Amino acid sequence: MSTDLIFSDATKLAELIRTRAVSPVEVVQAHLDRIGAVNPKLNAIVTVAEGALEAARAAEAAVMAGVALGPLHGVPFSAKDSIDTAGVPTQRGSPIFKGRIPDTDATSVARLKGAGAILLAKTNLPEFSYSTETDNLLTGRANNPWNYDRTPGGSSGGESAAIAAGMSPLGLGTDLAISIRGPAANTGIIGLKATHGRVPMTGIWPRVPRRNWHVGPMARSVRDVAVAYSLLAGADGADGFSTTPLRFDTGVGSSPDQPLRVGWLVEPGFGLIDSEVAATVQKAAEALHGVGCVVEPVRIPALEQENALDIFWRLHRMEVKPAFAAVTAGHEDEMFTISKAMLGEPDTALVDFVRLEQAAERLRDGFAEYFQRYDALLCPVLPIPAHAHGLAEFVINGRTVPATHSLSATVPLNVTGLPGLSIRFGTSRDGLPIGVQLVSRWFAESTILYLASLLETASPVRDLHPDI
Repeated sequence: MSTDLIFSDATKLAELIRTRAVSPVEVVQAHLDRIGAVNPKLNAIVTVAEGALEAARAAEAAVMAGVALGPLHGVPFSAKDSIDTAGVPTQRGSPIFKGRIPDTDATSVARLKGAGAILLAKTNLPEFSYSTETDNLLTGRANNPWNYDRTPGGSSGGESAAIAAGMSPLGLGTDLAISIRGPAANTGIIGLKATHGRVPMTGIWPRVPRRNWHVGPMARSVRDVAVAYSLLAGADGADGFSTTPLRFDTGVGSSPDQPLRVGWLVEPGFGLIDSEVAATVQKAAEALHGVGCVVEPVRIPALEQENALDIFWRLHRMEVKPAFAAVTAGHEDEMFTISKAMLGEPDTALVDFVRLEQAAERLRDGFAEYFQRYDALLCPVLPIPAHAHGLAEFVINGRTVPATHSLSATVPLNVTGLPGLSIRFGTSRDGLPIGVQLVSRWFAESTILYLASLLETASPVRDLHPDI
C-alpha cells in the first residue's frame, strides 16, 4: 500500500483521503518512510517539517468529523528551501542563513495549506537559487534519481528529485531563468512557470528584483500541476507584479471547427540542440498532430536576432547585485562559487542597459507577432539530457558549448514573462528523461495545460519511475 501511495499523484491521494480509503496519517507516514529510505542517496530533502504528522492527525480528525474539505486536504507537499515556511527553517542554501526560521509562510505556501495540504519537507537548492546545479556549502549536492552521477538541475533541483523519487507528490519551485522547467526535464516530472506575476513572490528572497522571478508548481501529473496552479494564482495585495485575477485567461480549447495551432521549433533560435532532444520534440509534434492539432515547423525571427541569454544576464546582474552584496558583506568566506563570481562581474554600462532593455522589448514583440498566428509553441526545455555533475561545458553534436547554454530555451520566457510548461516525452540512450516545453501567449495557461494533458495521454514514457 505504501508503494502505491508514494507514486500516487496528489489528486488521487486527495480522493482516497476524502473517501476515507486511506488516512492522511498513512499518507504522510508513507512519504516520511520514503524520505528515510532514499534521501541519503539523493540529498534532495534538507529539512523535514516537524509538524507534518501532527497536521496529518488534525486532517484525519476533520475527515472523520465530516467537515468541508479543501481540494488537497491531507495531501503532503514540499517546498524549495528559498520559500518561507513559518516555523520551519528556510536557509536559502547558504551558511549565512543557517538556522533561519521565518515567522510567516510565503503566499504560495499559505495558499496550498489553505487548500488542506500539509507541508512535509524543504528541498535542496543552489546558494540563493542561483545556479543550474543544485550544490552549496550548507546542504551539499543533490543527485538525480535516474542516475546519481547526473545533476537534477537547478535551481529547483532538490524539489524535482524529491518528486521524481516519490518522496513528495507535489512541490513548489522558483524559476529565474530555468529553475522549474529545467529540473523538471532532468528528472522526468512536470513543472509550470506561469505568466510573470500570476503567482505572487511574497515570502521569497530577494524582495527586489523580481521582474524575472517566478514561483510555481511541480508534480508527476498534469492534473496536479493544474490544480496547484488554480490555487496559487491571483493577486495577494503585497506583490505589485501580481495584479491579474486567475479568471482572466486568454487560452483557447480545441474543437473540430477550430483546432489548436501549434508551431514546433528546435533550431535555429535556441542554438545547438542534441539530436535525441530534437527527435523527442518532433515526436511530441507528431503526437499533437495525431490528436487533431494543426502542427507545423516554425521560425521566430526575434529569437534569432536577439540574444535572450545575454539580455537576461547583463540586465539581471545589475539589478540583483545590491541585494546579494547587502547580505554577504563580511561573509565572503561563506559564499559558494556562483554567487561570488556574480558579484565579481563588471557592471553593465548605462548605455548598454538601455540597449538591452530595448532588445528585450523587441523579443516580446517577436513573440506577440508569433502568437497572432499560433496558439502555442512546442520546443526543447534543455539542449541535452541531464549531464554529469560540475561540468563547465559540454559537447552537442560534436561542438563544445559553455554550460550556460543550458538556459537557451528557457530564459527567453523569463525575459518576456511568457508562460512555459515542461513535460517528459522521451528517454535518452542512457536511460535519462527528455522533456519538451510548451509555451503559450501571456495569460493563456489553460492552453498549455490542455496540450500537456494531450501529450501526457500519448506519452511513450507515462508512469515511469526511477528504480531507487
